[in-house]
Amino acid sequence: MASPDYHAQGFKDIIVTLDGAILTIVLNRAKHRNTFTENIVDETTTVFDLADRDDRVRVVILTAEHTAPAYCAGADISGGWKVLWRPEAEKEGEHAHRDGGGKVSLAIMRCRKITIAAINGHAAGVGMTAFHLPFDFRFVWAGAKLTFPFVRRGIVPEATSTYLLPRLIGHSRANSLLLTGATVTPESPYIKDLYHQILPTREEVYPAAKAFAEELAANTSMVSIAYTKGLLQHSGSSIEENHLLDSRGIKLGAMSNDGKEGVLAFKERRLPKFKDKLSENVSPWYPWWRTIDVKHRQSKL
Repeated sequence: MASPDYHAQGFKDIIVTLDGAILTIVLNRAKHRNTFTENIVDETTTVFDLADRDDRVRVVILTAEHTAPAYCAGADISGGWKVLWRPEAEKEGEHAHRDGGGKVSLAIMRCRKITIAAINGHAAGVGMTAFHLPFDFRFVWAGAKLTFPFVRRGIVPEATSTYLLPRLIGHSRANSLLLTGATVTPESPYIKDLYHQILPTREEVYPAAKAFAEELAANTSMVSIAYTKGLLQHSGSSIEENHLLDSRGIKLGAMSNDGKEGVLAFKERRLPKFKDKLSENVSPWYPWWRTIDVKHRQSKL
């Protein structure tokens, strides 16, 4: 595909900037505590899809202005739950509803590039689910107040959080967070292992994430990252199946231009210069898994 012009997309609730190989997405609803809206669903799913297919992009960072009242305060439910429903769900019933946070989580999880959440403020609800859990790495301000408040609001955790959180920190700690709706800080023993780095001030979070992103962008193979993320997310139903998958993956990698460059750089004691692209150098074998179509098909009646 032609390289997208992110400024021409007409985004209103996010600000998108491409700096070298790093794409930064800034939530742009500070006056509303960066609350979650259907427009944010549309814009974030669009931008992660574009980033996935843009060969210029190696790392995507999601963050907020460090002066904003919150990183993301969740959905604005001051007018009731109806803000979360789309017309087709109202017309056809609960089976037709597709959670907006879940749509965002899937878009982030399906992005084959490295993804980072730079959480430089308080986070609640979907700010803790879709804007937290699907990312490969999370950097956070030590003073952030964090909560999964769903059971205290009479609903269930959304955005695939009951799938992701136990896999990230274990079932016991996920229970302590999801079944209590408690408010914690990043240093809490229940959640601290979720974070790659905890920073003392809000101002330090994005620069730390950006420096980390730049190092990874310069020294990792785009195709190797995609294959490795695939193995982490779709590892097979048994250790034997996983053995078959990673065996094929390492063979393909070793035969690739990046694989040859990696071993040459090692021999020459220099940093590698990886040039393979997802648009040109991915094996037909990838992806090896079947993606489930989650779209609701409207009734013809």
